[in-house]
Amino acid sequence: MHTLTKKWLLPMLLLLFGCETALAIDTDRPDVQHFIDRMVQAHAFDRARLETILGEAQTKKSILDAISRPAERTKEWHEYRDIFMTHERISAGARFWQAHEADLSRISDDTGVPIEILVGVIGIETYFGRFTGNYRVLDALATLAFDYPPRAEFFSSELEQYLLLIREEGMEATVATSSYAGAMGRPQFMPSSYRAYAVDSTDDGKRDIWMNWADVIGSIANYFVRHGWETGKAVVTSATLGAQWQGDTPENKLTPAETVTSLSHQGVMFSTELPGEEKGQLITLQGDESEEYWVGFHNFFVITRYNRSVMYALAVFLLGQEVALEVQQSAS
Repeated sequence: MHTLTKKWLLPMLLLLFGCETALAIDTDRPDVQHFIDRMVQAHAFDRARLETILGEAQTKKSILDAISRPAERTKEWHEYRDIFMTHERISAGARFWQAHEADLSRISDDTGVPIEILVGVIGIETYFGRFTGNYRVLDALATLAFDYPPRAEFFSSELEQYLLLIREEGMEATVATSSYAGAMGRPQFMPSSYRAYAVDSTDDGKRDIWMNWADVIGSIANYFVRHGWETGKAVVTSATLGAQWQGDTPENKLTPAETVTSLSHQGVMFSTELPGEEKGQLITLQGDESEEYWVGFHNFFVITRYNRSVMYALAVFLLGQEVALEVQQSAS
């Protein structure tokens, strides 16, 4: 059978079933053996031990279903926004802020990342710790590495990073839980992000992104710092299109290609204290009844490094703003 046909066969069979289906990974498959060869040669893993670990992994239909319909790709902005901008989530965010204010303030002061952004990320990612995923990391990454050809290369790399991580941190491979895509803990870090950006904010010798909120907050802040967060600068502002605007609005981008001055000259009307040479980009999203326009600046696109979606970045910003307002109103 042709190699490509083999790669597609198992996911196609799984998707034919109407209920959850789990099949053990066959470690004798050529692609799995190739992965094991690479881990042994590049990282000096014990082959027998690695075969045992991967032999415990399961391919799951629900994982393949979920990755085929992420909310950012299937929903319009007003639908996506309404998932997160609820009174219940905002109130939960205010309670979270009040309960962890000391750590939030300390880490924000140290890193320059505003509390609103830190709280916004945690609220969008896991509803302030309520939803962290109930898949085993091993199952999620193995399913997508070996049985989801469109992104096999990416998830194979993340599986590699996870196996390195559990060796470094002394973790059990089958214990850690994640989302369907292998995003772990309260900050929903992929294994590569954990290894690169997770920090020990309590000096207890561990980087615990599952149970230690100080480590979670510090790790998120460190992620933004390492991706170029600029302290004290604006993130995004609402905009309208003036009479000078001509033509169709550009497709949303994940990097700013314009400046404050160039956007203004094109007829985009918005308010900012940033200088004319500051990078910016027009964002167009579908609101309840008509299109909404925003201008994102450098820090907005730093947020998209966490999740490569302009809807995600805007939801983080808006949720953080609403939670901050709720905290202020509670204090007064």
